Amino acid sequence: MRSFVLVLGALVAGCGKPPAENPPQPTRSEPAPQTVDRRPVVAAFGNSLSAGFGVDPGSSYPDFLQQELDRRGYRYRVVNAGISGDTTSGGLARVDAVTALHPVLVILELGANDGLRGVPLAVTRSNLERIIEALQGAGARVVLAGMTLPPNYGPDYIRGFEKIYKDLAARYRLRLIPFLLEGVALEPGMMQSDGLHPNTAGYRKVAANVMRVVEPLLAR
Repeated sequence: MRSFVLVLGALVAGCGKPPAENPPQPTRSEPAPQTVDRRPVVAAFGNSLSAGFGVDPGSSYPDFLQQELDRRGYRYRVVNAGISGDTTSGGLARVDAVTALHPVLVILELGANDGLRGVPLAVTRSNLERIIEALQGAGARVVLAGMTLPPNYGPDYIRGFEKIYKDLAARYRLRLIPFLLEGVALEPGMMQSDGLHPNTAGYRKVAANVMRVVEPLLAR
């Protein structure tokens, strides 16, 4: 009987309270719309010198080139298409991936690893020709970055190697950066300990070298 009274009292007390509201249901948040970057693409197509080997993210020459473009009021998006260790054969194998970016301008920096490996000059030349033709066929303007080699490769091979870039620039009417590492390769405090790759300060200088050649091709 006592238990019955307690239960009855609880029921009576509960009748005087308003019914409990349904707990709020969590609302489904819509994903934030993705911002599409519609700026024309400038592709930095190369090897470790484009990829930024040995420096922190954000310190490659394409990164510094983007900063300089922004600073000068140019609306372009620089895409780093550099792969460390790449040769002209590797570049030829992936040129379709670069054209798929629909770049308006490509800075072609390949060949140094061919030279360091002693690849026959005719092979390097042929690969670069095919890459340039593919890029131009896709509607991109091409800026060719020239390179040289350490003196131990011998004067004949070095002269022939350097001549490839001059000949191709003339044949395909390309803007030529005579030597991408001008003012960097032999300057104290500009190179990493391997003697092959710029440090952060060096990559900033490389970006300046590139900017000087590509700026006449840009539209504001």
